[in-house]
Amino acid sequence: MLKRAKLMVAGVLFLAAGAVSASGGGSSSKPLAGAYPIVMTHGIFGWGKSTGIVDYWGGNAAYLQSQGATVLTPTVTATNSSAARAAQLKTAIQTAMAANNYTGKVHILGHSQGGLDARYLVSNLSFASKVATLTTINTPHKGSPVASVIEAVIPNWALPYVGTVVNTLVGVVYGQSSQNAVAALKLLTVSGATSFNASVPNASGVKYFSYGSYMIGNDLIQHPAMGLLAPICSIGAPFYGMSVWNDGVVPDDSQRWGTWKGGPSYGVLTTGVDHLEATNALYLGQAWYDTNGYFLKMASNAKSNQ
Repeated sequence: MLKRAKLMVAGVLFLAAGAVSASGGGSSSKPLAGAYPIVMTHGIFGWGKSTGIVDYWGGNAAYLQSQGATVLTPTVTATNSSAARAAQLKTAIQTAMAANNYTGKVHILGHSQGGLDARYLVSNLSFASKVATLTTINTPHKGSPVASVIEAVIPNWALPYVGTVVNTLVGVVYGQSSQNAVAALKLLTVSGATSFNASVPNASGVKYFSYGSYMIGNDLIQHPAMGLLAPICSIGAPFYGMSVWNDGVVPDDSQRWGTWKGGPSYGVLTTGVDHLEATNALYLGQAWYDTNGYFLKMASNAKSNQ
């Protein structure tokens, strides 16, 4: 009951003005007025709803709303396959639509695995007719060498035990059941992504765009977490025919899908934008580049293609 209530509340917030917005209503002075509602889908270990400073989207969802958009940030299972997470995503969107008698289309902005979830939703769960554009951000479309290295290091006999430990810890931290860290890991490997792409072709009628970023050097001041993973990604990438340039976990060329739109603009003192900074997660990116402007650019592109 509590879960359903949360979805209903999300639906009200998502589409309270959805019908007006989608039909061109609202303040014309706001750049996103008239845009279809925007669904922002999080990556592995992510979450949707903001709680104070613990904001996966670093204030960007709220900013897009202030610019005239109607925004939904659903939470799906932190670690699982994209097939499982996409089913949860579909339920969240349908609940929001039904709660407000909205039958139009939406735009999806998906970060990291959230982009894969959205692709699966559109192509394999009969949702293409409800999505105008699908924009992915730092998504490992060709997989992550880091995931492949982790899978290679852990013996097959130990993987289920490691998965059980991770599932338990993540379940406690996130207050969620049904975690599946092994399924998430296998999906994000290079071989897993290859299999995923073969079974999840682009859907006709949906416009696909991608944005991404990479780090310049190994700056542990700006990139304390991703800077530790970047060397692993760089060393592993050539073995899979990928670029050594990466955001800490995803090579530059793995981030490209559909129409490539590039990345954020930043000054000479910024050593690139890493995987977490790409969404301003926990407000880690805003000191280094204009995160609000970056997300407004992505949302404006979606609006111009609806």
